[in-house]
This record gives sequence, C-alpha cells and structure tokens, in this order.
Amino acid sequence: MAEAHQAVGFQFTVTPEGIDLQLSQEVLRQIWLSGLRAWQRHLTRLKNGLKRGLYPMHPSSWLVVTLGTLGSLHLRLDPSLGFIPRISQALPVGQRDVAGGLLFATGIWGAMVLSMRYTLRGLLSYHGWIFAPHGTTPLSTRMWMMMVRLFSGRNPKLFSFQSSLPRLPPPTLHDTLTRYLESVNPLLEPEEMEQRECLARDFEKGEGRKLQRYVQLKAWWAPNYVSDWWEEYVYLRSRSPIMVNSNYYAMDLLYHKPTTIQAARAANVIHFMMLYRQKLDREEIMPLMLLGTVPMCSSQWERMFNTCRLPGIETDTLQHMTDSRHLVVLHRGRYFRLYVYHGGCLLSPRALQNQLQIILDDKSLPQPGELQLAALTAGKSVSHGLAAFFSEGVNRRSLDAIEKGAFFLTLDDEEQGYRLEDPVTSLDAFSKSLLHGNCDDRWFDKSFTVVVYRNGSMGINAEHSWADAPIMGHCYEYILAMDAVLFGYTNDGNCHGSLPSGSLSPPQRLQWLIPQNCVSAIAQSLAEARALAADVDFHTFPFREFGKGRVKKCKTSPDAFIQLALQLAQYRDKGSFCLTYEASMTRLFREGRTETVRSCTSESLQQRLALFRVASEHHQKLYRLAMTGAGIDRHLFCLYVVSRYLGVDSPFLSQVLSQPWRLSTSQTPQQQTQLLDLRTRPDYVAGGGGFGPVADDGYGVSYIIVGENLINFHISSKFSCKETDSHRFGGRICQALRELINLFSVDKRNG
Repeated sequence: MAEAHQAVGFQFTVTPEGIDLQLSQEVLRQIWLSGLRAWQRHLTRLKNGLKRGLYPMHPSSWLVVTLGTLGSLHLRLDPSLGFIPRISQALPVGQRDVAGGLLFATGIWGAMVLSMRYTLRGLLSYHGWIFAPHGTTPLSTRMWMMMVRLFSGRNPKLFSFQSSLPRLPPPTLHDTLTRYLESVNPLLEPEEMEQRECLARDFEKGEGRKLQRYVQLKAWWAPNYVSDWWEEYVYLRSRSPIMVNSNYYAMDLLYHKPTTIQAARAANVIHFMMLYRQKLDREEIMPLMLLGTVPMCSSQWERMFNTCRLPGIETDTLQHMTDSRHLVVLHRGRYFRLYVYHGGCLLSPRALQNQLQIILDDKSLPQPGELQLAALTAGKSVSHGLAAFFSEGVNRRSLDAIEKGAFFLTLDDEEQGYRLEDPVTSLDAFSKSLLHGNCDDRWFDKSFTVVVYRNGSMGINAEHSWADAPIMGHCYEYILAMDAVLFGYTNDGNCHGSLPSGSLSPPQRLQWLIPQNCVSAIAQSLAEARALAADVDFHTFPFREFGKGRVKKCKTSPDAFIQLALQLAQYRDKGSFCLTYEASMTRLFREGRTETVRSCTSESLQQRLALFRVASEHHQKLYRLAMTGAGIDRHLFCLYVVSRYLGVDSPFLSQVLSQPWRLSTSQTPQQQTQLLDLRTRPDYVAGGGGFGPVADDGYGVSYIIVGENLINFHISSKFSCKETDSHRFGGRICQALRELINLFSVDKRNG
C-alpha cells in the first residue's frame, strides 16, 4: 500500500548477486530535516537561555566592556586602578596584559549584570504605585516607573524578567487574621462572630506562630511559597472528577462565523496553534506588562502545549514534553494521529484541511470499547484506570500518542453556536457542550482540547492544574484573530495555502485492545460523568444595556461595579449574603498564580450612592492587596498544609477552610484588545468562557467586559439544588446592574 511505502525508510531484497539495498531518498530527506529542525530548536533554546540569564544586559555588552578595557590598556591607561597589573602577575607567561584585561573586563561586566538584575528586582518589589487613586499618577510613581523602564532593558523575551521578579512574601499572621475577621463579619451572627474571634486569638497566640515560622522558611527558600502546594493539593490531589469541577471552557466569536466548513476551521486553528507554540518555543511572545511597564510572571506559559495530566490513585502528575510533531483527533469515537509537519515545515492550512477531511470521510467503525474511551478522563472512581489498563503493547503506544501530542482535537458531529432566532437556548447549549460535551468526546486530562463543530463553530475545554485561565485566554485571542481577521478563508470557505510537493501519509488510526474489565470501568465512569453533567444548570447571556464605558464615566471601577451588582443579585436571590470568591492574579511575583478577593464586605451591604462609592473603593483596595501578596486565603491555605504535615489539629483552620464559596466569580480579561478591535469590526465579539458551580448550593459566575458597551455573563449552578436557578440569577444580575447605574443617574440629576 502507498502508506506502507511512505512509512518505510529503506527496503531490501535478496538476489543472486547478494542483497539489493534500495534507499528511499524522500524518507532519508525527512530524517535529515527532522534532525535539522531538532538541532535548530536546541540552538534557539540555548541562545534564549543565555539571553535570559544575562537580562536586562545583552550578551553584546560584554564585547563593549572588553573592547573599552583593552582600548584603554592600548592607550596606556589603567581603568582598573591597579587591578589588571595584579591579575597579570598571577598569570602564566604569555600575553599577560591582554589576558588580565579580559579577566578584569569580564568581572566588571558580570558585576554590572548582577547589579542591574538586583536593582530591577528591588524596584519591582515596590507596590505602592498600585494603591494610587484611580485616574491619578503621583510624581513618586512616575519617577519609579522611569527607573523601572531604565533598568528593564530592551526587547525583552517572554521569560526575560523571571529572575528579576520578587518572591511572594507571606503576610504577617496578625494582618491575615485581622483581614479574615473583617471578611466574615457581615456573614456571621454576633454570637458566631464572637466565637470566631476567640478561635482566631487562640490560633495567633498558639499554634499559629509555629506554623507561620515554617511558612516564612518556605518563602525564603522556594521561589513561591504558595504555587507548588496549590497545584498539588488543590488540583492534582483532588479526587473529584475534573470535568465540570475543575476544567473550564472558552467560547467562539458570538456573531461572526468565518466558515461553515468543519475541516477548514479546524485546519486554520491547528495551523495557528502551532505557530503560537513556535512563538512560545522561541520566546517571541512579549511578556505582559501592567501599565506597559511592570512585568508579570510568564512561567505558566511553559506547559501549555505537549502536556497531559496523568491520573494516579492518590495524586495525579503533569507530564510535559519538550516537543511534539503530532496531535490526536477524535471523530465519532475513532482516534487518529495527525502529523502537522512535513519536510521539517509546518503544514499549510490547506494541507491540514485535506488531512482532516480524510478523517471526516473515513467510514470505519470504532473498535470494541473505543467509542466511549475518553469517559475514563471524565469520571472519578476509575480515573487511575488508564495506567492500569494501558500499560503495555498497542494500548500503551496509542495512549502515548494522546498524552504526548501537542494538544487534543475533537471534530464534533453537533452544531453549536449563537443563533439569532433562539439566542438564550443556543448559548446555554453551547456552554454546556464546551464544558462537558457527551462526557466521552473530550480528553479532559490534556492541557486543552479544541472542539470544532460540524457547522464550523469552535471552542476550547482546558484542564486547570497547569495554568490559570488568562494564560489559555492569551493564546485563544491570538488564534481567533489570526483565524478570523488576519488570515481568513477563500470565498468558498476553504483554507488558504498550498499542498506540499511530496505526498502526505494519511492520518493514522490508533489501535486498541480494550479488555472487558476496562469496558466495565468505562461504563461506570461514563455513568458518573453524565449524572454530573446532567445536573449542571447553565445560562449564558450578553448584557447590552451599557458596559464599562458608562461605568467609567461614573468614576468607578467596572470590575468593582460588577462585583457589587453580584452581591445585590445574591441578596435578592437568596435573601442573604454569602462568602464570595473572586479570583485575582499574583503574577507580579515569581511563579505567582491567584489569590482570592473576598468581595462580600460590610461596605458592600449598603445600597446608597455615597456608601456605594465607599464599597467600590474598598473592593479595589482588597483586589490590590490580593495582587500584591497581602491576601487572606493562600496564606491560610499554606498554614493549613503545614499543620497537616506537623500533625497539628487547628480548630480555627479547620473551620476557616470548611466554609463553602456559594458565590464563585471570575473575570475573563481581554489581554490583546488590538487583535479584535470592535470599533472597526463590531461583530467580532468574544464570547468569553465559564466554569462549573463550586458549591452544590451556589453559583459560578464568569464575565467578560467586551469593548465599551457589552458584558457577557456565564452562570452555572445545579438543578439538584432547589434554591438556585441560573436563569433566575441572570435576571437578578441584570436588575442589579440597572439599579446601580440608576444611582449615578439620580445623583447627576440632583446635582
């Protein structure tokens, strides 16, 4: 067969004259190009590693310092004040002066590198700028920003600032406990509050001091005292299904569909995903900078591609490969390995479309047990079954193909997306499909799964342990812009590009020999996953009455405005306030991830305009405290982890960490607004993304502020809870937003 011929590098036959060896020039060329590409990649990483290690200085600066030193010596000037002669005397006979000059110049240059780096780290350890009143920039902050720019070097790469970022410092025990008690004061009855204060005082005077010393020791030793424990204990050691409970999704553009051809849309997405990975490997992605000046940690980008969560009995692990030349495609229960490079070059979108069309046209049936295999990544009770059932032979090779692929792609037979004639039902169904699908058609353990539907709509389901949503969001913004805006499709909806000169091997079917006990495990996991998915009540809707443009005219933070509206909606929905989680990033510090902003405060219980402004400003203060390492929950979490290691039973920590987050919220940030400019393309509206409910009797709310006049909300809850209703809560949010904006309208008229 043709594919067999392409797969063999050489062939031989036995003839009367001896062995006739026939080399395949095409395959040998592929071998040569593959090795060449690998060496180019290694050299690029070596070069970037050197630049990263010297940043903010450039390697060429060594040459400048050296030439300046040697030039001075040639002119019989001694810039070392006597050090070069002393160095020269200690050297063997030869060009002592030149060698001494080289050593001195190198030492001076190394001292300059270290002084620049530590000066920059000291500057970035200052966070007073973030607490300046909104819309003002004090002179001290402007001077500080000038110094940061001066010591930040030029043309930084993605990881250039990593060694200059400060470590995350733990707050003092007293400060954390004080802020914790302030956060629960509006939620507890007086008797409960008094009891909680007693527990906090006893903890501060007793076991808390010992636990704090261990946390401070870790903060001194480790790059980040929170992140590794957070990843392990919150994500990897969790034994709950990651589908719905941990994974999140990102939605397609709402009102613009670039093409209705499934293979074409998938091909463009694959091509630009791999281009983004190429930029990532070369560190060509610009590090994100607050105010265009303050760098944020980029470490979470490292495991975006070629990464998979490997299930275990007590804990899962993350496997990350340095490179992968393929991805695995799932269609109608069949798994295909798709190579995305040919001749050392990335396949064009048109070539990828042809390869994907082969998969779509394939009429073969799933092998026994293959149809619902992915359900093993969706359920809980047999999550470690992958290792047990696929440890050797053909099963191991097929599982390796999935786990070591660049990412996972599902060609879904459903049609999803926004429909003008039925906007409510269509968006709700779209969200649920991206969150859990049929529970057997996404590989939930992969770092992310791209889902492309039959009508050309698309989205992403992402695993959470390797990074937080803004990291995946940055990549997704790039993909949407490149796919829909910058590259696009032909007039008939097909991909641009040309086919390679040589013939391509078709995608390879993965082979499985699934035993009967594995089939039973798959059925068990699928039943559990579908019960979980069926319980998710999702409501996604756009709020078009106003957006951040009007809110900013009221001189208040759009995020604080929305958070206070959510508090009002919660009170109207339940008749009481609850412990509220809002995610805030801590990437101003090395290896930072997130902190919690406890949005429900005593100030937020008020409704009048003057008190609204106080509540809004207090929320912004809490958000800024969380960003600068002075939050509450990650510190308490680490104290709890230390207590478990030491076998210390703390009634205070047990009570703190047992409180449910009945309202869990997160904003999806738009990080590259220039890519999808709504002023020139008003239909290119990003749908944002969402996640499942955190508490059985609570709500999960994600929102994205799109442009100046639109806010998209994603609300989740559980049907099994009679106290919650996602559509009802959506209505409460709209009502609260209108009432709050009317406060400012009334104040303006009265003024």
